[in-house]
Amino acid sequence: MRRSTAQQAALLASPDDTEAQFYEALQHADLDHLMALWADDEEVACVHPGGPRIVGLPAIRAAFAAVFERGAVNVHPERVRRLHSGDCAIHHVLERVQLHGETGQSAPTAWVIATNVYLKTALGWRLVLHHASPGSAGDVQELVADAGTLH
Repeated sequence: MRRSTAQQAALLASPDDTEAQFYEALQHADLDHLMALWADDEEVACVHPGGPRIVGLPAIRAAFAAVFERGAVNVHPERVRRLHSGDCAIHHVLERVQLHGETGQSAPTAWVIATNVYLKTALGWRLVLHHASPGSAGDVQELVADAGTLH
């Protein structure tokens, strides 16, 4: 069932709503749904772990289509840190990815560190950047330093 633009905007009422739908689209290999979450802007960008910067909706669509050729991505956002100011929201996310295991074996877990940036538009909150980097099991033990002088 195709949702109207008004229905989609209602479903993207917050950055958290958009993020939840982003991860749901990854988990279901739903390319159309995933692409509907991106802002309609030439400068949207995506970086897959270890990959180059991909700019523009057609290139992002092609990159995710290639990912989905291998099937859905069993990814779950964990330890989300949020920075929200006006019409912009930045989420720093530790992603837990269950890799495809050998038949009869438990699936290994991979960790990815991602930054998702959202902008509030007339059509609701839209993704403008997804930047993911390889992580490690050590990233689960989040380091939080006391606030202080950086330099």
